[in-house]
Amino acid sequence: MQDSHPQPDFPGPASPGCAPLRLLVADDNPVVRAGLVALLSGREDTTVVAEAADGREAYQAALEHRPDVILLDVRMPGVDGMSALPHLVRLAPVMMLTYSHETETVREALRLGAGGYLVHGEFTTEQLGRAVRDVREGRPHVTPGAASALLTELRRSAPAHAEGQHPLFVRDKNPQALSQLQSSVGQSCRSRFRLSTREAEIMDLIASGMSNQQIAAVCFISEKTVKNHINRIFAKLHSTTRSQATAKWLGVV
Repeated sequence: MQDSHPQPDFPGPASPGCAPLRLLVADDNPVVRAGLVALLSGREDTTVVAEAADGREAYQAALEHRPDVILLDVRMPGVDGMSALPHLVRLAPVMMLTYSHETETVREALRLGAGGYLVHGEFTTEQLGRAVRDVREGRPHVTPGAASALLTELRRSAPAHAEGQHPLFVRDKNPQALSQLQSSVGQSCRSRFRLSTREAEIMDLIASGMSNQQIAAVCFISEKTVKNHINRIFAKLHSTTRSQATAKWLGVV
């Protein structure tokens, strides 16, 4: 489950003496499921207490075993992960663990209550273990492929301003034309304020109202790194607060 992507920075390992997290793994592929069970059961801080091949089995297993975290695939026969998700989050924190990173799927999973979204091939075994514990404690985790999908969605749904008051306002109902316009404006802002690609991504997230913790999860970096980026962004935008930076970024001042 490891590839050549640069390794993102993660919080430190769990404190010694913590009880192992009890996990439920739901995936219809028996090979993938067995691999996850072997990886997670071989760690001191996690143990798999139940497995499931679809959403219905996952719900029944969650009721019986009461796991600390549920690892849930998106596409499964019968009751799929997305259909089961709203019911499972009432029983335990859920982390999506899947090959799917389509924008709509990521957005909908997080909207329905998933505490994290990990795409196979974008994390190491160690990072998986830490992500599971963070999701249990309410700290979301999103791997780069899913984060990219979220940023795409964010830019498509950039806040509109009142008609006639902002150059971003358009009546064109063609999504492609609107996307091209927003992309052009984003590139113009980057050039104007001399922000790097990463700084522009983070400024988009600030403008959307995300906290440092949420930005860290979406960008798969530490909160300290987020703060460092924000300090540089504020300096380039000659701003001292998030609201000032957002106003300049959106062109309303």
